[in-house]
Amino acid sequence: MLLGRFLVGTGMGLGPSVASLYVTEVSPSYIRGTYGSFIQIATCLGLMSALFIGIPVKEIVGWWRVCFWVSAIPASILALAMEFCVESPHWLHKKGRHADAEAEFEKVLGGLHVKLAMAELSKSDRGDGTDSVKFSELLYGRHFRVVFIGSTLYAFQQLSGINAVFYFSSTVFKSAGVPSDLANICVGVANLSGSIVAMVLMDKLGRKVLLLGSFSGMVVAMGLQVIAASSIVTGSGSVYLSVGGMLLFVLMFSLGAGPVPGLLLSEILPGRIRAKAMAVCLSVHWVINFFVGLLFLQLLEQLGPQILYSIFATFSLMAVAFVKKSILETKGKSLQEIEIALLPQE
Repeated sequence: MLLGRFLVGTGMGLGPSVASLYVTEVSPSYIRGTYGSFIQIATCLGLMSALFIGIPVKEIVGWWRVCFWVSAIPASILALAMEFCVESPHWLHKKGRHADAEAEFEKVLGGLHVKLAMAELSKSDRGDGTDSVKFSELLYGRHFRVVFIGSTLYAFQQLSGINAVFYFSSTVFKSAGVPSDLANICVGVANLSGSIVAMVLMDKLGRKVLLLGSFSGMVVAMGLQVIAASSIVTGSGSVYLSVGGMLLFVLMFSLGAGPVPGLLLSEILPGRIRAKAMAVCLSVHWVINFFVGLLFLQLLEQLGPQILYSIFATFSLMAVAFVKKSILETKGKSLQEIEIALLPQE
């Protein structure tokens, strides 16, 4: 069991980041945001499917084994189907396989756009070594800004309290008399609904607008949670306000704070440092995720819901200010244009 959890955890650590990176590198710039949003939608569908599949676990002995077998099916399909997908032209170009990169660009973009795409790749890679980047280079100099933006965005995403809401939402719903299975489904539907809206709007409004709206809405949602926990509202009104605030929080998260960071990170990181920089940023993500989940109940008991939810709202408000000041809009821009705009010239 422990070995299996280790392998699954390793896959979960690798999968989302590589998926975001791959989708970003093979997608045309004008629909890159829409394609990137499919990752969040797939995650929501996976979570909801897992909830439905797990419903009989209380009645049928050993059903948990069936759950694990079922989860192996999409993993197997993905492993097999990737054999028929294109390789990243950016990776091929980085490895010096220019002819292969041109062939893959032709499959993805069509023959008319190959020369322009290759020219932009050559321009962005000029003067950069291929494999010489060190982790220390990510912490200072010309690359520090983009790594800082990615790490900070992921930090605010987790410090907003989203995983505390996911982990312990059933407790809030239970107090309203809602069964835990139905509560999880409600959260899943809110998450999926917001992700679908984000997919539609990603390449129309842009990443920055969605992030601003998402974090602002999360501030409002946490404000409702604070009011519900106070003496201003009592009885059933407090319970319904808490449940409504939680569903609104999940909905607003899925509109921007959920799907955008992974896509934006793949867009703003230069090709030379992209793999290692993503590893650094995602390490920040998982470390804060771990501590929020570990400490949430303890802090809830010691500080009370009003103070704790106020802290979460404050982090979301700080995220609004950070996004407004530091995030570059990447909608419709090629990866090379983004790199040139963000990195100071050597």
